[in-house]
Amino acid sequence: MNENRRKELKKIALNVRKGVIEGTFNAKSGHPGGSLSITDIITYLYFEKMNVNPEKPDDENRDRFVLSKGHTAPALYAALAHRGFFPVELLKTLRKPDSILQGHPSMRYTPGVDMSTGSLGQGISVACGMALGAKLKGKDFKVYVPLGDGEIEEGQVWEAAMFAGNRKLDNLVAIVDYNNLQIDGSLDEVNSPYPIKEKFEAFNWNVIEINGHCFDQIEDAFNKADECKGKPTCIVAKTVKGKGVSFMEDKCDWHGSAPNAEQYEQAMAELDAALNELEV
Repeated sequence: MNENRRKELKKIALNVRKGVIEGTFNAKSGHPGGSLSITDIITYLYFEKMNVNPEKPDDENRDRFVLSKGHTAPALYAALAHRGFFPVELLKTLRKPDSILQGHPSMRYTPGVDMSTGSLGQGISVACGMALGAKLKGKDFKVYVPLGDGEIEEGQVWEAAMFAGNRKLDNLVAIVDYNNLQIDGSLDEVNSPYPIKEKFEAFNWNVIEINGHCFDQIEDAFNKADECKGKPTCIVAKTVKGKGVSFMEDKCDWHGSAPNAEQYEQAMAELDAALNELEV
């Protein structure tokens, strides 16, 4: 990836992070921590990788995106808004009763959302169905499904992983947002799913481990996923919960807590400062 494109993606990701803070602050609720950790992956997919068109959100040949960790909808909404699926101003309406941006993604209300998600573990099963459907119809679109590292403690995830590996769904890419924190603490304190790489490999997946905040590594991983035939790919992306906001980083307290007015101002100032640095 050339330096100009890398810088542009970093700028977009910072604006997506601002959208996460804007939404959760105005909602007085939501999940900023995991939204900020998955932001760079979502940014790369929507602004570099996926075949999507805001003017044709239901195009039959588009790539599909299923946010299995549905509580991190603020990041998805911010990416969709900046990609042109709906006005950025609507991010302030997150979780309002009459908003198209509900607490978890809804394909009924939100342009660009391919699947309604919320209950952890279910998104990857739907993604498997989409990938198999593409195979049966002779379609060449890809299906991308981010999973929380806490989410993979769900048994349904491994049933889906078994199915995908057995059916050789090489048009399916799962991304584990490996920030090592969930709502009640670190993964090993709650219910360790380790070793993640070896578990997916045991179900016949191609597994790639990366720094989930490095766009060069992100690009390389998705390109390798394209090259892999006969196996689904799992990208285990090491990330930082709350990435980009100093007082949120690596703190499980920010899994499901919204910033107050003072914290909002500090977070936005930090993100704006990072944007200004990229302009130099």
